[in-house]
Amino acid sequence: MAEFDLTPLVPILEQYKPQGRSGLLPALHAAQAIYGYLPEPVAAAIGQGLGVPLVDVFGVIDFYALFYREPVGETVIHVCADPACAMAGADAVMKVLASRFELEGEGETGRTVVEHSPCLGLCEHAPALHVVGKAQAGLAPGSYAALVSPTVGLGQRPRSRVYREMDILTARCGQGRTVGLAEYRAGGGYEGLQRALALPPQAVIAEIKAAGLVGRGGAAFPTGLKWEGAAQAPGDVRYVVCNADEAEPGTFKDRVLLEDDPHLPLEGLMIAAYAVGARQGYIYIRGEYRFQFETMQQAVNEARAAGLLGSNILGSGFDFDVELRLGAGAYICGEETALFESIEGKRGFPRVKPPFPTTHGLFGKPTVINNVETLANVPYILRAGAAAYRQVGTEKSPGPKLFCLSGDVARPGLYEVPFGVSFRHLLEDLAGGVRGGRRMQAALFGGAAGAFATADHLDVRLTFEDLRAAGLPLGSGVITVFDDTRDLRDVLIRLGRFFADESCGKCFPCQIGTQRQYEILRRLAAGRLLPGDRERLLDTGWTMTDASLCGLGQTAAGAVLSAIRLWPEMFQGGL
Repeated sequence: MAEFDLTPLVPILEQYKPQGRSGLLPALHAAQAIYGYLPEPVAAAIGQGLGVPLVDVFGVIDFYALFYREPVGETVIHVCADPACAMAGADAVMKVLASRFELEGEGETGRTVVEHSPCLGLCEHAPALHVVGKAQAGLAPGSYAALVSPTVGLGQRPRSRVYREMDILTARCGQGRTVGLAEYRAGGGYEGLQRALALPPQAVIAEIKAAGLVGRGGAAFPTGLKWEGAAQAPGDVRYVVCNADEAEPGTFKDRVLLEDDPHLPLEGLMIAAYAVGARQGYIYIRGEYRFQFETMQQAVNEARAAGLLGSNILGSGFDFDVELRLGAGAYICGEETALFESIEGKRGFPRVKPPFPTTHGLFGKPTVINNVETLANVPYILRAGAAAYRQVGTEKSPGPKLFCLSGDVARPGLYEVPFGVSFRHLLEDLAGGVRGGRRMQAALFGGAAGAFATADHLDVRLTFEDLRAAGLPLGSGVITVFDDTRDLRDVLIRLGRFFADESCGKCFPCQIGTQRQYEILRRLAAGRLLPGDRERLLDTGWTMTDASLCGLGQTAAGAVLSAIRLWPEMFQGGL
């Protein structure tokens, strides 16, 4: 076994040893930044220092796509392969890059590695790449010259494309820079927290309930009820968690809020903590969002230095602090209990529910977990009041909503609109219609876990109730548009590959079902369906939906089942 200088690990282990196993992911990130990968001596030292068996350390390393046990290139280029980027020429970019490195003798065994990647959260800038973890987007297929010296210096990060009919959530977004504490406070920032601290915690929860805020991550659970459940759970220790593990293909709203206006969701998390009686919070950010992790860390540092985090916040007697966690490339960690497992230093396997997080969440304690957009609504509700909040949107779907619009649209980007506008208004009036004046063939609502819409759905209002009646999911607000030149079989196979790769394997319906689904979709894309394949897809999809442990498997067949319903002729080959 090769000798390794383990001296650089000493300060890392000193920093994370008090956390025990919970410090495993940040310790592995820090070690990999030093060595480039995680060889056995390094893994063993980390395990010994944190009190984690080596087999468990390797189990964690192998679970997450962004940890490496073997040496990789000095430069790692990830090319997004999901639908929005594929339509923008990502396959051609991949081919150009791979050919260049192969010709130069710089393949996977050399200095540079080129890998396909699931969605990088840069869909409005497609095709998107990460070069050494830094975002590069909107490159032409032949523009390799821009990446010749990626470790020397890259261009500026792509500027967020934000369009709005209202500015409750995105007023400070889209400026090409991160809003700091002084500017945030000058615009009314932390006034919601101040008002919350002047009220009893129960009154804060009552305000959230009166506003009708529901979760914006896809499940649409009433936020006030969730907070109330955690606040009333027995015990003295509670946690609040911000879920920023945004990995649904087509989704980038959380990325924009984190990088442009990080104090907004941070203030929302503080208010949640006060309402439920939590003294410790976590913000879990997906591993591909390193820049956003840094901006949020800076916001936390600013807030702490200003006395907005720590002891006796604003003289209220309320004590609260926040710790950040960086994921490592696992879509499943967007599921709330898998995210808890990851924070605890384990593989991101979802837990069986019940019990639910409000009584048995992070570290087994009552926990509130909300996503970035949900928390971003909270400061406005406390500042303006529930009645003002309900003036926006509809009776059953109050408030503003962020929609991530990408694909074949004239102006892809993040749109803030009131609940209740029509899909037609969003697509045609705000986004400029289908790119090139072509006809819309389909739109995928809800990302990979969603369902297809057609032109017949253009006049559907974008609310929970109207979309539900139309058989469409709102999800987290993802809409990917496909014009009449696109082969939807290619879209389906990319979605199938995504779920087959991202299934954690804990439950058999999802582990086996996603693989069988992908196999049949490969035959579909190749024009070689076997007799009975349509029925196999239906049976597999229904089984995953009914029997999978968590939302990944329960929604993995959603797009496929909707495609079978809308375009049955596509699946008739071989019958």
